[in-house]
Amino acid sequence: MPDHPGLHHLKIHRFRNEIGSPVQDVLAVEEPLDIRIGKRSVAITMRTPGRDVDLALGFLFSEGILAAGTQVQGEVSKSNVVTVSLPPGTMVDWKRLERHSYTSSSCGVCGKTSLEQVYAAVPYGDTSASVRVKPEILQSLPEKLRTAQELFSQTGGIHAAGLFNSDGELLHFAEDVGRHNALDKLVGHYFGLGQLPLDEHLLLLSGRASFELIQKAAMAGIGIVAAVGAPSSLAVSLAEELGVTVCGFTSERGFNCYCGLERIT
Repeated sequence: MPDHPGLHHLKIHRFRNEIGSPVQDVLAVEEPLDIRIGKRSVAITMRTPGRDVDLALGFLFSEGILAAGTQVQGEVSKSNVVTVSLPPGTMVDWKRLERHSYTSSSCGVCGKTSLEQVYAAVPYGDTSASVRVKPEILQSLPEKLRTAQELFSQTGGIHAAGLFNSDGELLHFAEDVGRHNALDKLVGHYFGLGQLPLDEHLLLLSGRASFELIQKAAMAGIGIVAAVGAPSSLAVSLAEELGVTVCGFTSERGFNCYCGLERIT
């Protein structure tokens, strides 16, 4: 993918056995994206270019700024700017947006101080009736996602979020230097299609499972979240509160189930 906007080609010196030689390398691009509602800037996030409208929609929905089912239009109005247009009469709580003036690609969205606040914002409620999965299906997911990750295969420095059905088929995935951005791109894709909630699907995260990622998954109605890395203690606490199954250290050899064991059949 030589023309992909998320790739940057660079001449470097590679050292092997104490000998350096010039080679061409590929880096994942990290650039700011200004997300706007109308003419007003909502957030600036550091991301990998590509699928910027999905990222904007996913961010605005998962933060509770756009309600589920809201009909919106998003467009890349100019370089590194996405403008989202809302239907006439749509109310926006601008005070809620004040804490989003800057979001880095790694930190996630900060400022949530209680599990109850997140629980109250989840639009689809309890996910206890969602999909079940066999252990061997979960164990097959990381290799399937890794095979699909073209940006990661060239850079080694990018995260991914993949959505699977209960048979382990990869339906959609997104890549970004930011773990949160990758999931926002995935959720934003389905938000734009009007296909939320995703309660019959499995989510795989290429890294660890943080509090913010569990929150975003729950906002989309996802009941099973598997991660290649470990979850945090707060992520597990939130998942227990919301009825989300969380698995970590997922690989072809096995996984750890931290909560929601009833969905593993």
